[in-house]
Amino acid sequence: MGKIIAIANQKGGVGKTTTAINLAASLAVLEKNVLVIDADPQANTTSGLNFSPDDDQKRTLYELMIGSVSVEDVLIQTEIERLHMIPSHINLVGAEVEMLDMPERESVLKKALAPVKDRYDYIIIDCSPSLGLITINSLTAADSVIIPVQPEFFALEGLGKLLQTIRLVQGGVNPDLRIEGFVVTMFDGRTKVHSQVLSELREHFKDMVFRTIIQRNIRLSEAPSHGKPIILYDIMCNGSTNYLNLAKEVMEHNNDTDEQGK
Repeated sequence: MGKIIAIANQKGGVGKTTTAINLAASLAVLEKNVLVIDADPQANTTSGLNFSPDDDQKRTLYELMIGSVSVEDVLIQTEIERLHMIPSHINLVGAEVEMLDMPERESVLKKALAPVKDRYDYIIIDCSPSLGLITINSLTAADSVIIPVQPEFFALEGLGKLLQTIRLVQGGVNPDLRIEGFVVTMFDGRTKVHSQVLSELREHFKDMVFRTIIQRNIRLSEAPSHGKPIILYDIMCNGSTNYLNLAKEVMEHNNDTDEQGK
């Protein structure tokens, strides 16, 4: 059965979309069947995988959420053989209003994904920075959450609201939801504050902080403008190595969970 991982942080600019694209691509390169879902109306994951949200406005997450198409209708094959995507569109902004009167509205995405969940080893959801109904749907569908954290003190202060939302979801619609881990992004070891924040994160959250650190990397920031994950844009750069290592660590977590379940 596939594992669904939401990439979430209500603070923008922390590397959430970069992590969703490149973790998904790295898992696929490591021979896992992967689906990445763009659950952000800004559609940056969509464009970052070389698909224009304006190419086909009738087969996106929006149409899936309002029930006008099936999940099979919105799956797109990416450049990487084992990686599929469900694209987003600015129309997704309106989905929350249209879903207000739906029964079990928090579980719409979970139910929509059910027919294909077993087809994939991993389903990665790039959540919107908003903690609205679409993000609640993502957390309800997910087995776990990865939280990207930029090593700045303001970023730490903003974690409280997200953790509170996760606790609310755990206390209601998805009691099995767990935090997969915190991943430090845009890290620059030459900056004292980055090292201090990393130390504080590890002191406070212990083993919940991934060993892998995503270093600040120019090639990583260039790749989305070319519509490619970093592993296709520059496999030799630090960004590619970092995300491959993160993917391996996520796979280790999954193996550990499988062993505990036996």
